[in-house]
Amino acid sequence: MRLKMIGMIAGGLAFLYIAAAACLYVAMRQPPERFGAIMSKVPMAAMMVLPFKPLWMSARAGPLAVGDAAPDFALPVLDRSRTVRLSEEWQARPVVLIFGSYT
Repeated sequence: MRLKMIGMIAGGLAFLYIAAAACLYVAMRQPPERFGAIMSKVPMAAMMVLPFKPLWMSARAGPLAVGDAAPDFALPVLDRSRTVRLSEEWQARPVVLIFGSYT
């Protein structure tokens, strides 16, 4: 009887752990603003227990691999005086793209 109770508790804890990790993964797939709002409510203890880094690497992987051509995009320059398109820039001069989070 005691062993059965321990098994039920362990199974319940495993279920809660998997459910929490799944919820975290779903949150990571959201746009940055929504993800930030969700994560502001998650206690720090959860980050020490849940597999944050592997989930993050999977959730944000995307379809590009190292060496693939970057997809074309257009962005305004800082003073908003014009728009820069990647496909036009790389033909005129070398272009280096750096992606990251600086928050």
